[in-house]
Amino acid sequence: MNNSVGNTVRLIGAGLRALLVLTVICGVLYPLAVTGVAQALFNDKANGSEIKDHSGRVVGSSLIGQSYNLPKNDPNDIEEAARPDLKWFQPRPSNGLGSNSVNTRYSLILSGATNRSADNGAVGGRCAEDAEEGTLCAQVVAAKKAVIADNSTAGHQVEPEDVPADAVTSSGSGLDPNISPEYAELQIHRVAEQNELDVKQVEKLVEEHTEGRTLGFMGEPRVNVLELNTALKALSKS
Repeated sequence: MNNSVGNTVRLIGAGLRALLVLTVICGVLYPLAVTGVAQALFNDKANGSEIKDHSGRVVGSSLIGQSYNLPKNDPNDIEEAARPDLKWFQPRPSNGLGSNSVNTRYSLILSGATNRSADNGAVGGRCAEDAEEGTLCAQVVAAKKAVIADNSTAGHQVEPEDVPADAVTSSGSGLDPNISPEYAELQIHRVAEQNELDVKQVEKLVEEHTEGRTLGFMGEPRVNVLELNTALKALSKS
């Protein structure tokens, strides 16, 4: 009987010692080591890939897209459609994700796909002008018309075939921070006109902020909208 109690006490003691050692290693030493390595070697990424303006103020993260809209006529109307502020380069649309109607005390960023198939509302594999309301095709047709209207200027007319797919469709998360170089170039004339800048200046800005494929073969060329607009703001003030 005494041996049994003694064995139990030893097992409990061994378990407690193992718990203490593993807690120190996994709960203290390992997190400190990982945090130290991350801060030393990947400081920018470890702190959220922050983007700062010319004054050093953090304006956002390069990993999360931001919207550039005009203030609402009625800030309390969650159904009021957003109106893009045409002074800025616009990101991919994020429509179809809905809005926060559960707890209106907080302004939440909703992330996710529309769950509509690529041919939702299509007839014969194509999106018609009279696509059924509420379908993906209806959203794409309306978005394409808006892109053409918003980006056509007195001296530059945007043609329907000039509109890239990412200008009228949201990403899987709805929070994509990047747009294609084609969509950025499509907006150049409008941005130059709205900010009273020379088109060549804005073209150079887009060129400077166009990133190639990762490692030369992964992904597609892209332009980070927040970084581009931050540089645009600095250029407009200079």
